[in-house]
Amino acid sequence: MTEFLVGLAFGFIGPFIGMAFLLGLLRQCGLYAIVEEGSCHVYVLFGKVLALVKEPGLVFLPARLGPKAFIVNWLGKRHVLDMRLMQEYLRSQPVNSEEGAPMGIGIWYEMFISDPVSFLFKNADPQGSLRANVSNTTIRCLSNQKLAEMLQNRHAMSQTVRAEVSHKSREWGFQVGSVYIRKVHFRDYDMTRQIEEKVVNRLRQVTSAIKQDGANQVSIITSGAERQAAVEFAKAAALRPAIVGAALKEIQADPEISESLFSILETQRIVEGGAALTLVSKDAGSLTELRAALDA
Repeated sequence: MTEFLVGLAFGFIGPFIGMAFLLGLLRQCGLYAIVEEGSCHVYVLFGKVLALVKEPGLVFLPARLGPKAFIVNWLGKRHVLDMRLMQEYLRSQPVNSEEGAPMGIGIWYEMFISDPVSFLFKNADPQGSLRANVSNTTIRCLSNQKLAEMLQNRHAMSQTVRAEVSHKSREWGFQVGSVYIRKVHFRDYDMTRQIEEKVVNRLRQVTSAIKQDGANQVSIITSGAERQAAVEFAKAAALRPAIVGAALKEIQADPEISESLFSILETQRIVEGGAALTLVSKDAGSLTELRAALDA
């Protein structure tokens, strides 16, 4: 049983291992190469570029390189470059505004390899050089601008930086894509705190002005209402004597009604006054005087 399992393993697994080893040997000998999507193979022999292979898939090297394909991996070199889009973000590049405010600019940019030969042989570190070039261009081109323009016109600043770095990057085999100013901020913390305090104070002033204006409007409305009410009450007070006088004039036209009315009013005033009354007859004589003396 053990011999059967060993034979089965060698019978099924052995061919796969052997095939992989054979394909690797053929690839190392330069018979073929596998180019992945978004990559480029640059074959160099004795300081000379033999071929650039950018098409993805299985490539038969002798058809491209000729007999040199069988020695390029041994005596030469194969460079595998990533041709996909790369992105990078540089934080807080120090610039100064025209007013002297210390500002920081965060810039984001895209790049990809457009010329593999220039990328390999014209600059030892093209990506680092491009990073330094973008940083220097940002500081040089965006300094001494007005603070308001620096905070508002980010698109124009992005286009300025891209136009400056594109020419030099092409010499290094890079093509710069989109460039965008993502952040503009104050680098001095004390200045930021002072601006915040000024904004807060201004908001407080505006709030107080709004409250005061509202109170003034309410006072104006209240005063207007009180004045209108006072005018109406004054009109009513002025009309009351005329109305009462007209009514008394009509009453005076009939003496009996007038006498009865005034008698009633006099009696009502006496009753409302709360005075004590003593009723005596006409024939009382001196009794009346005695009674008045006792009440006194």
